[in-house]
Amino acid sequence: MHAKDILIEAHGRIRDEVHAAVEGLTPDELNARPDADANSVAWLIWHLTRVQDDHIADAFGLEQVARAQDWEKRLGLDLPHGDTGYGHSSAQVAKVRVDSPDLLTGYYDAVHEQTLGALRGLTAGDLERIVDENWDPPVTLGARLVSVVSDDLQHAGQAAYARGLARRAAS
Repeated sequence: MHAKDILIEAHGRIRDEVHAAVEGLTPDELNARPDADANSVAWLIWHLTRVQDDHIADAFGLEQVARAQDWEKRLGLDLPHGDTGYGHSSAQVAKVRVDSPDLLTGYYDAVHEQTLGALRGLTAGDLERIVDENWDPPVTLGARLVSVVSDDLQHAGQAAYARGLARRAAS
């Protein structure tokens, strides 16, 4: 199995986890926060999607799906253009309210398709290309892609946990 195939498989698993985390949730459950400073399912899924969108677009020289397909407007969030959620305060987390699981999965699926398209064209040599010189050592494409998988799976797991808490609180 080639590295790109492993990355494609990993992203398929992220997609499965994203869909499982939001499927069937009511707006109240999507936006419930376990406490005043915790992240909701909606915020976690939105954030992991934004990070993937931002990082993949940057690494491959693509336009972000949020802009290209007007997801910023469709989601209707009161956040600055291009915001990914990185470093959000509790007040900023509270601004991420989404009333439909379909909006979250729609945006995620669009980003997922762009990601798969980028990954399908990868060669082994591409993975060594430097994509971010703001770190020491500079970040290679391979390291960035693994970072996205790691971050997304962590947040998908957090969303699954928050989902369980929201469902228990609602029953």
